[in-house]
Amino acid sequence: MHSDIKPDGISLSISDRCCVGETGCEFDGTLRNVKSEPIFTQKVYDAILVNLQAINTVTDQVFKPKLRSNSRIVKVLKVRCRKFYNPSNIFDPRNLTVKPKTDLSGGQFLKDGKGRDIEVIGPDGVKTEKIIYADTKECDKKNRGTPVFGTQTLKITGNVVVEIDVVVLDSRNRRSTVTLEANVPIGTSANPIVLTNFFELCVPSVFDSAFFPRFAEFCNITCESRLATNSITRDLRICPETGKVVGDLIIALCLSCEKKIVVPVQLCVLSTGFPELSPIISPICTTFPKLFPEQIDEASTGIPAKPRPRPLLSLEDDEDLDEYEED
Repeated sequence: MHSDIKPDGISLSISDRCCVGETGCEFDGTLRNVKSEPIFTQKVYDAILVNLQAINTVTDQVFKPKLRSNSRIVKVLKVRCRKFYNPSNIFDPRNLTVKPKTDLSGGQFLKDGKGRDIEVIGPDGVKTEKIIYADTKECDKKNRGTPVFGTQTLKITGNVVVEIDVVVLDSRNRRSTVTLEANVPIGTSANPIVLTNFFELCVPSVFDSAFFPRFAEFCNITCESRLATNSITRDLRICPETGKVVGDLIIALCLSCEKKIVVPVQLCVLSTGFPELSPIISPICTTFPKLFPEQIDEASTGIPAKPRPRPLLSLEDDEDLDEYEED
């Protein structure tokens, strides 16, 4: 994203609160500029997607702000729900989180000898993948994958934020639109919402590879909310003296979970080159260091690569071996 702000372009007004990104990748449409590049990455061997849902009933939930005394809610315009997340504390128990736990049948996760699963780095940059071992000899003979079966338990904890846009009629019969908001607890570590699902995945050979297959799973959660009985008079109650608003809600939690079997592979991909971002101009420095090294392969330099010498590890010369034994 560009942030090249010139003095004559500064303004007190905000022209756009949203933005677009710049990747640095450009393609002029000419296939002559396409070339092959090798990458070392992860290949998805098998994957499944599971959609789950749970319903939570909330009663006597307090909403903010308080209304004026003797006010009435005459219309509900919209009910919104979003998950709560505190960016200042990722361990805030109010953060809405999904914690999956998976057990396998027909295979197992590699452990470190102390009963802990070995986890490796996933595409998100953290340890989110587990290494799978299974006896694949029988299916290897048929050039097929070996099925493993799993049971996944999902524990949901944290809060959601519910917003209700309502039309309020005060004691002077004046209408106004107010947004009522509540931070609603869904589940705690001691009493979470628990969902269970079953799945089957196909595992490649563990013997015909330098790497064991890996198991990756990730979930995302959203929420939808409505009044418990879809009745304003029954579900939203206002204290005439204090203006305190309490309500009854039904909150639906919607989850999507994907499970993958991935294996490390090396691929040759077609590329139009490496990204080049346009730098932000500085009036002081005249030169800047490079962020990535120059390519040294034959296609980039035009110099034919010489084959690397390989060490001789064979013992084909029996005479040398005999001399060594005589010494």
